[in-house]
Amino acid sequence: MLIRRKIMQYNDMSKEELLVLKESLNKEYAEAKAKGLALDMSRGKPSAKQLDVSLGLLDTINSSSDLKSLDGTDCRNYGVLDGIPEAKKLMADMMGTTPDHVIVYGNASLNIMYDQISRAYTHGILGNTPWCKLDKVKFLCPVPGYDRHFAITERFGIEMINIPMSESGPDMGMVEEYVSKDASVKGIWCVPKYSNPQGYTYSEETVKRMAALKPAAEDFRIFWDNAYVIHDLYDDNKDEIADIISECEKAGNPDMVFEFASTSKVSFPGSGIAALATSANNIADIKKQLTIQTIGHDKLNQLRHVRFFKDINGLKEHMRKHAEFIRPKFEAVESVLEEELSGLGIGSWTEPKGGYFISFDAMDGCAKAIVAKCKEAGVKLTGAGATFPYGKDPKDSNIRIAPSFPTPEEMKQAADLFVLCVKLVSVEKLLENK
Repeated sequence: MLIRRKIMQYNDMSKEELLVLKESLNKEYAEAKAKGLALDMSRGKPSAKQLDVSLGLLDTINSSSDLKSLDGTDCRNYGVLDGIPEAKKLMADMMGTTPDHVIVYGNASLNIMYDQISRAYTHGILGNTPWCKLDKVKFLCPVPGYDRHFAITERFGIEMINIPMSESGPDMGMVEEYVSKDASVKGIWCVPKYSNPQGYTYSEETVKRMAALKPAAEDFRIFWDNAYVIHDLYDDNKDEIADIISECEKAGNPDMVFEFASTSKVSFPGSGIAALATSANNIADIKKQLTIQTIGHDKLNQLRHVRFFKDINGLKEHMRKHAEFIRPKFEAVESVLEEELSGLGIGSWTEPKGGYFISFDAMDGCAKAIVAKCKEAGVKLTGAGATFPYGKDPKDSNIRIAPSFPTPEEMKQAADLFVLCVKLVSVEKLLENK
């Protein structure tokens, strides 16, 4: 006979039952603190084992190598502003576009994003008024979202507007309303595949509606940060994302998007290659800045990456190796959350098919306290509120979990402590109203 465990939601417990539970949880918490854990789940960093699978990249060129690109460029010397041809092809294939749309930069897509905001702010886009000369500049920010995006726009004093996210992407009704009626809205931040932190992928309908926007501002731009475009956890169960570049062209808005990608979590963070994909008009405009900013990026590193990965198939095969390391960590966290919190009514979480994060929503008013308790017991999480503009989560409920860096065993320990802190803080919150 199958015996089913009856699960009581915390909110249904009496004050006396909650006090008994609190005493038990406090005892568990004291024991957890005594273990002296020192685990970091604050950033989406590759583990050492993931970095090891890219070590062969360091041996692809040496003093006896032919250091010329396919078009005969000597990669040791100055020149080639937009990237060697084979690197443009590799990054174009990664993003799902064509090489004529691509500029290959240095090592980080975040640098490119900052550059685009800075250029728009000081010099304007395609002849439009520089943003610094306008009374008000606004940006739409799907939330929860990527803290470093928000940090860039905050740095330039740009007003940020929260746009709720769903499993199909941002609330497009709100996006369309803001973009079409307010000329001070100049852009939107997007992580379209395996979004940071929820792991959602924009639906085809969302991508098409995004591409078909009718902005009141001529210089409105979609900042399409396709950071996790090839970061699938499962070969047989992965999300697909429509190509925003071609969709914008079909909608008659070829200049409306800047797409970004890099190999930061593919090869070596800080030593990868990054690229921007956009229209011919935007590329010509951007090159006016680049000719002053640089004589060319690191072509030897571009050559190194192309010779190591060879093509898009090599990239995808490489990412399967990454998935082998990351997948058990995601599954360990999801298993603990399901086993310990399901049915209690004190939290919900996403189960992404790729990317680097799991998004957890606690009871309102609990996120900061949960993060603080985890830190006190030796597990560092991303600061509560970081996934919202200005670091202010209106509900104080969202917590970003980054499973990639610890070992699977450490991840299990960290997840056990996390759910313990969720339970304890939730009980304390409910007791405030009993």
